[in-house]
Amino acid sequence: MQNDRARPGRPERERDAQVPAQPNERLVYGKNPVAELLKSGAGVDTVLLAEGMAPAVAAYYTALAKEAGATVKRVHANKLRQLAGTDSHQGVAAFASELAYADVDELLDAARAKGEAPFLVISDGIEDPHNLGAVMRSALLCGAHGVIIPKRGGAQVTPTVIKASAGAAERLPVARVVNVAETIRRLKEQGLFVYCADMDGVSLRKNNLTGPIALVLGSEGSGVSQLVKKRCDGVLRLEMAAPGTGVDSYNVSVAAGIILYEIQAQRAGNV
Repeated sequence: MQNDRARPGRPERERDAQVPAQPNERLVYGKNPVAELLKSGAGVDTVLLAEGMAPAVAAYYTALAKEAGATVKRVHANKLRQLAGTDSHQGVAAFASELAYADVDELLDAARAKGEAPFLVISDGIEDPHNLGAVMRSALLCGAHGVIIPKRGGAQVTPTVIKASAGAAERLPVARVVNVAETIRRLKEQGLFVYCADMDGVSLRKNNLTGPIALVLGSEGSGVSQLVKKRCDGVLRLEMAAPGTGVDSYNVSVAAGIILYEIQAQRAGNV
């Protein structure tokens, strides 16, 4: 009779029905997001690798999984597609514990621990998970200490967001708040200057973006809400080389990348 148990020292191969997600777990997929997840120290239960993955690549993820204390299972690529809901899983996925959201004070503490003026990014209802993930990626690379998102009325940190962020969502603290406008008021009380991006603002480079700062980015359709805009200290505008073409604004994640880089440059004294 054939022995179905995995051989010692080799990743276990499981039938598709034997790799369900648990209620308190989330699926992260894609090569970079899974690698960053395993390196981050977050809780990881199981890593799924597609059958037929190149041996060297499989060995890399197996080693990362071992270091993280996770089990490795080999599954058919169709199973990964079913779990991820997309063909873009790149042959690797992981079941991780639910993301532990931080609170706003923890984001400020992260800045103090580095001896730096706080630098935060606030989503005022960004709806597209790909945009939110891209914003998080730029925020991390430009030195932000954390991201704040609303509990309702915007994208949450899902596997799609994590993949779009190329793993940045696993590295950057994220806080969820009930009321963005009230959070801005409290941040201002703690000395932060809060700016939002909108078309009727002051040209980006005419603003002093050094010191304690928070940048608010609005939703793809309606932009920053009026109440939030009134709470901000200033409004930033991105110039366009070809106005009147029928395309009247930048995509929110593109705008975020431009503004965040300018903030980084000013804070570093490079402008």
